Amino acid sequence: MATIAQSLPQSPGPLTWAREFLTEELAPYPGRTAMVARMTLAATLIMIVGMTFSIPYTWQGAIYALLVSRESTRATLHSVVTIFVVTGIGAAYILISVWLVINFPLLHFLWIIGSFLLAFYAVSVLTNYLAAVAFINLISIAIPLWDRIVPADTNVDDTLWLCLAVLVAVVITAAVELAFVRLRPGDEVILPITERLAAIENLLTFYAEGRTGDPSVEQKVIRLETLGTSSLRRTLRRSGYSTQYSGEVGGVAVLVGRLIDLAASLTQLSLELSVRDQARLRNLASTFAIIRDDLKNRRIPDSVEFNNDGRPPNLVPLLSEMEHTVILIPQAFSESRSIQAYLPSADDTQLAMLVPDAFVNPEHLQFALKGCLAASTCYVVYNAAAWPGISTAVTTCLLTALSTIGSSRQKQALRIAGAVVGGFLLGMGSQIFVLPHIDSIAGFTVLFVAVTVFSSWFMSSSPRLSYFGIQVALAFYLINLNEFKMQTSLAVARDRVVGILLGLFVMWLVFDQLWGAPAAVQMRKTFISNLRLIAQFAEEPVSKDMNTAIPRSLALRETINTNLDKVRSLADGVLFEFGSSRAEDLALRDRIRQWQLNLRMLFILKIATWKYRVQLAGFELPDAVATEQREFDDGLAQGLSAMADRMEGRPSEEQPSLDIRLARLERTVRSQSAAVSQDKFGDRFQTFIFLHRRIEGVMTSLQKEI
Repeated sequence: MATIAQSLPQSPGPLTWAREFLTEELAPYPGRTAMVARMTLAATLIMIVGMTFSIPYTWQGAIYALLVSRESTRATLHSVVTIFVVTGIGAAYILISVWLVINFPLLHFLWIIGSFLLAFYAVSVLTNYLAAVAFINLISIAIPLWDRIVPADTNVDDTLWLCLAVLVAVVITAAVELAFVRLRPGDEVILPITERLAAIENLLTFYAEGRTGDPSVEQKVIRLETLGTSSLRRTLRRSGYSTQYSGEVGGVAVLVGRLIDLAASLTQLSLELSVRDQARLRNLASTFAIIRDDLKNRRIPDSVEFNNDGRPPNLVPLLSEMEHTVILIPQAFSESRSIQAYLPSADDTQLAMLVPDAFVNPEHLQFALKGCLAASTCYVVYNAAAWPGISTAVTTCLLTALSTIGSSRQKQALRIAGAVVGGFLLGMGSQIFVLPHIDSIAGFTVLFVAVTVFSSWFMSSSPRLSYFGIQVALAFYLINLNEFKMQTSLAVARDRVVGILLGLFVMWLVFDQLWGAPAAVQMRKTFISNLRLIAQFAEEPVSKDMNTAIPRSLALRETINTNLDKVRSLADGVLFEFGSSRAEDLALRDRIRQWQLNLRMLFILKIATWKYRVQLAGFELPDAVATEQREFDDGLAQGLSAMADRMEGRPSEEQPSLDIRLARLERTVRSQSAAVSQDKFGDRFQTFIFLHRRIEGVMTSLQKEI
């Protein structure tokens, strides 16, 4: 028998925690060096071309390269044409609309407000990240540009120069991606999934051999658990894949993320394994290897079964939970033809510019209104103060929006620290100590590369730290890459850094103070919202028209996925909040993170059973079974809503136990199995019942915990 002893280390002090945090975030990992090299090379080439040919706004192109190069090669290459189109449309919008309002001050002001609102809304709803970046680039420069009291021809020329800077950045970044694509073979979504499966496989194999803990193997699993799957899902959403494929692989990504969480928990246990335990670990590790091989070779994994002779697991409940989760991975895939009758083709979906819930999720509009208020405030402040030098505040607001969704004090601390390091330490420091000794573009290139490598390494960290890197680069580029000469004026540098700090302050004021809530409060509200949304999803589809029902369900799934990632982000933000309620907030954080694991699993199980409820081709059920499934799902929805009510302090009616509905469903399935051909429904019924048993088990666990 296995004995488990879990140690409870004391919380480290702030300095120790900060050192461990930075060590973990800045440690090399496979592909990080290549990513930093790609980002640095693209930004440096843009800088050299811009300085050599005196192209204005080169700093925008360099920032653009850093933001884009973190995305997948496939997404970057597929978006080049889109960038050209968006740049042309954006320039036309600016030139035509400003021509209509330029002579009317009130209309001109309203045009600016409307442009801010449109820009922030685009950041939130555009599926093509590059398109959002290009549009932000145009808006952030064009508005201060057209406020200048100069001939209109000058402003038109500068607007066209701005378009040229963006297009140069697009071409150079795409060329760098093409040059590096041979160094990064494979799929940008599948490879991170297989990397996680390989890490778990190595850990289980290591334990199965009866050896003591290997720090390198365990640390890799812990790092992947910290990283999470939000960045992977972001890459998938922006990759241009069909909606069906994105949904299926997104489900696999969440399941693999669940497995990484379980494996990371396993590293915290002290295990003494029996021979039977070691055999089960080897069997599970070999299953991971098979699934990993199938995914790498673009094959749908075969069904997975584990024969444990009915004996209870010895590694309570982790090993059993990992086995149950692995079984679900093949269930995430449906037949390729099953949903195509109701969805656009893959070629069509690649052209879809908006996320599925663009017009149904109110958070997109809320985000746009908050961002518009922040940018408009900065615009009014620097015009009222007659201080055009700090117009970088507007640029900061717009570029900050690219990473502000789910904002917290954690991100605000990273923004301010990045502005101080990039603006004062590196920007103004180089003006005082380095630039006086440089007399050629070659010398400046060395300085530029050093700062870009520094920034890019931080940008390639997890979401907990990555924004620090982009803020360092933004501050440095604004100071030293805005003119075609060595910037020696400290007054110019001062104005630009003050503008950055003003933009950051206003973004903090709007997002975190006037229109926000502490991360702990927001985390709790978002978790409760997820309970209600999954309850709503359990009853989908509510319409019999599949052309309406399926897109509605997909939009709801996207909203739930986004909110689940948001809970994780807010949980990280709680660590950066202090006050009298800190102890209670940290305790709530620990509980919600634990509940979140089961809620994610419940959501994935519901996605798998949704195919039966919709009666997709290959997942049809007899009418009697379909009726009982709806009764089961209604009970699940009622239970989730009741949990949400309890967390909000509202009274909730006692609901019938879900196991009663499960028993009725199983009886109906058994009676139908005896009445129909086993060849037609036998395997389908077995999988169907397994999924609903898992739902009942996870739901029961959640009800006990919450």
